Amino acid sequence: MATFDTVSIRLNDLLAERRLLEHPFYQRWSAGTLGRDELVAYAGQYRAIEAQLPVTLGEIHAALEEGVAKNYVAQNLADELGNPASHLDLFDRFSAALGAEATTPQPAMATLVDTYATASSKSSAYALGVLAAYEVQGSAIADTKGEGLRSWYDMSASDTIFWDAHVELEADHAAWTVEALASLSDAELEEAFAGAEASATAWWGFLDEREAANSATCLA
Repeated sequence: MATFDTVSIRLNDLLAERRLLEHPFYQRWSAGTLGRDELVAYAGQYRAIEAQLPVTLGEIHAALEEGVAKNYVAQNLADELGNPASHLDLFDRFSAALGAEATTPQPAMATLVDTYATASSKSSAYALGVLAAYEVQGSAIADTKGEGLRSWYDMSASDTIFWDAHVELEADHAAWTVEALASLSDAELEEAFAGAEASATAWWGFLDEREAANSATCLA
């Protein structure tokens, strides 16, 4: 059976070329060079995956047998639904501060949502991997996003609470998810890494879509 460290190393290797904070879209967010209209469009699209996450967590929890992985997923789901409030409600507070509204998912976001929505139908291990690809990056992403919004986009701590709450929570979620993966059999772990690969590709594709939208606007 794998250990926490061996799972972490494998995930880091898998994400080496697709670390989301290294994507040009998030680099521009950190530098304050995203147009506000880009943030509005991002928020309108991102809500779809935020709405899907608790559904996916619930499906994974229901499918898992009693044990380490099920317990960690239950803790993650409890946070999502109410720590410090429903995370979808906190996201809507961020969107409202931008003046953004939910929009119909464009192709890459639709693919990302589908990756999460169908994960449990493949296997619980695969679904855990889908979660892991983002969770292990989530704390640093949330920290950078919140700081960028306050530094460059005149947002208050109340406006950025969705991201700020995730700095600590995602650090916990990352640890829990890796522990859950380490509890799997070798065969299940390979399924999990297949899920992580699919998730990493889908997340990167979503940011590519955001960059492409900006390029199209600049050329218009």
